[in-house]
Amino acid sequence: MIDARELLGIYLRGLCMGTADAVPGVSGGTIALITGIYERLIAAITAVSPGRILRVLGGVRPSGRSSAKAAAVELDLAFLLTLGAGIATAIVAVLSLVSTLIAVAPVATFGFFFGLIAASAIVLYQDVELDTRGRIAAAIAGFVLAFVASGVTANAIAPSAAVVFVSGAIAVSAMILPGISGSLLLLLLGQYAYMSNSLSAFVDGILETLKTGNPQALVGAAPPVITFILGAIVGVFTIAYAVRYALERYRAATVAFLVSLIVGALRAPIEQVDERLLAAGEAWTLSAVGLFAVFGILGALVVLALDRVAGIEV
Repeated sequence: MIDARELLGIYLRGLCMGTADAVPGVSGGTIALITGIYERLIAAITAVSPGRILRVLGGVRPSGRSSAKAAAVELDLAFLLTLGAGIATAIVAVLSLVSTLIAVAPVATFGFFFGLIAASAIVLYQDVELDTRGRIAAAIAGFVLAFVASGVTANAIAPSAAVVFVSGAIAVSAMILPGISGSLLLLLLGQYAYMSNSLSAFVDGILETLKTGNPQALVGAAPPVITFILGAIVGVFTIAYAVRYALERYRAATVAFLVSLIVGALRAPIEQVDERLLAAGEAWTLSAVGLFAVFGILGALVVLALDRVAGIEV
């Protein structure tokens, strides 16, 4: 039985994980590793099955309560729900803020993201082994895929239900990947700004509904958020397991691919700034480059400080 103090600790860890995954370059999986709950998280995720979920739901009947309690323990349900609540709280708060920052100061915001991503790649490359042709090929494939995708998705892929669903499925896999950020994957897919704005509108809709009793704004803002969540649920049962399998069977090649993916994704923040400057009828200037560089350095320092405090390989 988990006591209130332990639940608070789990919730606070969730807050840290959610904050990390809400910004490209820092991984919620890394935070889970640093705070000592990574293995428990993996065990809880892989324990989820339709059978156990049905047993938990069967607890509404008196005859099924014993089985439901046992299933809840097998799922580590209190841990998952509390951690999830912390993650959700942080993501809502941070992405709402990020949505505003992207609109007000895109050069500084994406410069900060560039620094986060670059420093993450530097830190993680300590664990990359490029001593075989297969691992070198995996690294090249990861870099090329991310570099090309960063250019294509930033300008060509318009948000749609299918795109948002797939984005949710892919982004959620970051939960089990120390070093890979869900927001980085969204940025790579060209959906980061869109989902930030969608979540901000969804939160505003909730507040408006509570204030006026009129759910019109909430109903209008809900579809992309719900679609993303459904994609994330599917991702937990598919992509996350596939990535875990790859890490278990071909760890060195998979790590080389994933870290090179981060390096290739460095193009994404630059493309995002290009897009916004072009839309505003502006171009890169010396002052814009300087601002981008300054905030890039700040972002890099955040990751390097985190790595120093962690004192572990991620």
